[in-house]
Amino acid sequence: QLVYPYDFRLTEKEVRAIFFSSFPWSFVIFSVSGGLGDTQFSFRLRQSGGQRTTHYEDDGEYNREAPLTLQRESAHYFGYVYFRQVKDSSMKRGYFQKSLVLVSRLPYVNLFQSLLQLIAPEYFDKLEPCLEAVCNEIDQWPPPVPGQTLNLPVMGVVIQVRIPSRVDKPGSSPVKQFNQENLLPAPLVLPSIHELDLFRCFQPVLIHVQMLWELMLLGEPIVVMAPSPTVSSEMVLALTSCLAPLRYCCDYRPYFTIHDSEFKEYTTRTQAPPNIVVGVTNPFFIKTLQHWPHILRVGELRMSGDLPKQVKVKKLAKLKTLDTKPGIYTSYKTFLHKDKTLIKRLLKGIQRKRPSEVQSALLRRHLLELTQSFIIPLEHYIASLMPLQRAITPWKNPPQIRPFRQEDFMKTLEHAGPQLTCVLKGDWLGLYRRFFKSPNFDGWYRQRHKEMTQKLEALHLEAICEANIVAWMKDKSEVEIVDLVLKLREKLVRARCQHLPVKEETLQRVGLYIETIIGSLPEDLQTVLHHH
Repeated sequence: QLVYPYDFRLTEKEVRAIFFSSFPWSFVIFSVSGGLGDTQFSFRLRQSGGQRTTHYEDDGEYNREAPLTLQRESAHYFGYVYFRQVKDSSMKRGYFQKSLVLVSRLPYVNLFQSLLQLIAPEYFDKLEPCLEAVCNEIDQWPPPVPGQTLNLPVMGVVIQVRIPSRVDKPGSSPVKQFNQENLLPAPLVLPSIHELDLFRCFQPVLIHVQMLWELMLLGEPIVVMAPSPTVSSEMVLALTSCLAPLRYCCDYRPYFTIHDSEFKEYTTRTQAPPNIVVGVTNPFFIKTLQHWPHILRVGELRMSGDLPKQVKVKKLAKLKTLDTKPGIYTSYKTFLHKDKTLIKRLLKGIQRKRPSEVQSALLRRHLLELTQSFIIPLEHYIASLMPLQRAITPWKNPPQIRPFRQEDFMKTLEHAGPQLTCVLKGDWLGLYRRFFKSPNFDGWYRQRHKEMTQKLEALHLEAICEANIVAWMKDKSEVEIVDLVLKLREKLVRARCQHLPVKEETLQRVGLYIETIIGSLPEDLQTVLHHH
């Protein structure tokens, strides 16, 4: 019915995708039955129709400072949905059924769902004028700067959030008490802009968390079959978050419908299923996705005073087209042995009636330690591929980073493997071998290689600054000197464009060097170089 702000351009394909992803189809009423009330969930869709300029032009700066898991997406949109369904005899079907959807490139699920809880009830009541007022307020919000605490006023409430930064210590809890700055009314403080209640999401699968962590680490294709879009989207987002601080580099769809443009691509049997986690609610998918290797079927998530019924791991052949019981349908054998201590701790927490957020923090800490134990040996090995600092000389191109050799890495594990930080036994070598074939390894390696290349460039610029340029120029021809000027200029431009980790004074000194060199050349060359 309405897109606000009006100048936000979506392609027809995107509008269609957003429409079909914005309703919990299994609950949409085509005849009279009990109303659902209000429900919230989220989806993620592929952008169609090429790159578009974003509202903020500082994407690069934000993405450099934000944790990898919270970067602004360039090729996908997130949709955050608030759906209302209530009896209304004036409506054709006897019900009012409407969704308000917030579309963003940022994965701030808590912030945006909290925002919708404030806006949507007002919008359903007052319609467009409400959206106009809200958008005027949101227009005044500062852009998200990693490391900063923001006060975001909307509809008489101030939402207070801290935007996480890449330099935050992994696993450190968000700052509990923000600076209240005598805000009146007292702000609505969100402890996290994006972290879900992991304990609640993983309730039915707590004893299988490690298996799910392995499947996510290896980028395996997983279907989450849930009774509602809320459960499906929360479970998918919980799964993708369990590798932090490692970025999950595969595709994921928190709520996927048969109307999605990728439906054919994902359900075809002519090729292997893609590396993706999809959340679905339509029982029809049990038939169409039967050939997928891992299917997680969950029921409604209900918090109760004791350990919820845990689903069992079952063979894929047991997957019934109708009335499939909750379970993990897979033939996957885990590489690592099960960790009993986590379950014991969580059980103790349940007996002691610990709040859900404390249980979630335990679970998150466990997954973080598991990921770190796995990734630290890789970090140590890749750091050893960096050339020595003394090999970086000012007048030669910086040396190359040595290639990553899987077998050489495997040899390091005997003395510096995960066993140093993790008590878990199992086939760690087998797990690394499988990981090397996954998009997550590829994404991790590319990111690290890029950072190391930039570090080398920065070290090279510093080496140039320390050098005696006048001595070098003594026996050089004009051609060589002009060549040096052009190369240094190119380096300077690159350093500024790519925001290399170089001190500003180093860049200024290189600029002065260039001027000094040009000043020593004949006037005709000086004129050419100044115009170049």
